[in-house]
Parts: sequence; C-alpha cells; structure tokens
Amino acid sequence: MTEPSGRRERKKAATRQKIADTALRLFLERGFDAVGIRDVAAEADVAVTTVFSHFASKEALVFEQDEDFELRLARAVTGRAADEPLIPALRREVEALVRHCTADSATPIWRMIEASPALREYEESMRLRHAEALATAIAADPVLSQTTTACRTIARVVIDAYSLAREAADPQAALDEIFQMVEAAWAVTRPSGNSAGVAGS
Repeated sequence: MTEPSGRRERKKAATRQKIADTALRLFLERGFDAVGIRDVAAEADVAVTTVFSHFASKEALVFEQDEDFELRLARAVTGRAADEPLIPALRREVEALVRHCTADSATPIWRMIEASPALREYEESMRLRHAEALATAIAADPVLSQTTTACRTIARVVIDAYSLAREAADPQAALDEIFQMVEAAWAVTRPSGNSAGVAGS
C-alpha cells in the first residue's frame, strides 16, 4: 500500500531535521573538522546516502535553513500585497533572520563558522546564491520594471544587510541605517514619475 504523500513528506522533513540537529551537536562537541559524514550518519542512525539525499555537503549541515531563507526572500517579492512597497517587505525577512542569528543560542555556532575556512567560504557562496535568487525574483516582477543591474545591486545590498547587522553591536540600529540607504538607492532607480515599490508610495 502506498504511503500518503503528506505523511511521507512529514517523515522526510523529520529525518532531515534529525540529521541536521545531530550534525550540529557533534560539530559543537568535537569541532567541525573532527566530525565526518559517516559519524553523523551513525549517530543519527541513518545511511550515509540518506544524509546526502538531504544535504549536498558537510558544510550544508550547518546551514540547514539555507533553502528556507532563500524561498522566504523570494516570497517577500512575489507574495507581497499589490500595494505593499518592496523594500519594507524584504526588510521584514532580513530582520527575522537577524533575530534568529543573534539569539544567545546561535553564538557558539557562529564562533564555529568563523573558525572554519570551509564554513566561511560556504557562507559566502550561499549569500551570493541568495542574492542571485532575490535579483531574479525582483526582475520577474512586472510592476517593479527594473534593469538587471538595479535588481542585482539591490539584492546584493539586502543580503549583505543581514551580515552587517548580525555583526553590529546594535543590530536594530544597523538595520535602520542600512535600509535608509537601501530605500534611497531604490528610489533613485525608479523611472521618472513612477514611485511604485518605494515606501510610502
């Protein structure tokens, strides 16, 4: 008898979360470089192939919410109300990520990331991928009607806003300052007489 798709997806998600949680615990206990994929698989009681069916690499295990954040950014563009400006919608998603990543529980994870060249490199490539996905979503919105350069520039700044705010002594103040500049830059790119997508429009 075929398993219902809803139940199958829930089991798949639960397995993925179990693997990610197990990997993170082992990395924090033993150090990222000291733990291999086989160690994670054994501790999570799954096959090595199961780990790779959920995560493309060892580094991806640390950033298990990577794909979710990328999707949420795209949905901030595509799912916003017709009269909602773009930049505030993007800011909400960035603020949510900053809150998550500046929680006390995240501190040892970031220490581990900063101590590992492989993880720092992975995070950089991840941010570039997020920026390209966001730029694509902005470019696809006919209401915004922007050049490729404008879309990519704004997307890069929005993604970098997360890192800058996360590292700031006062993340909220940093976001306020950064997004004032983002708003101003976005306003400059608007065609004359068309204020759609700008806060307060």
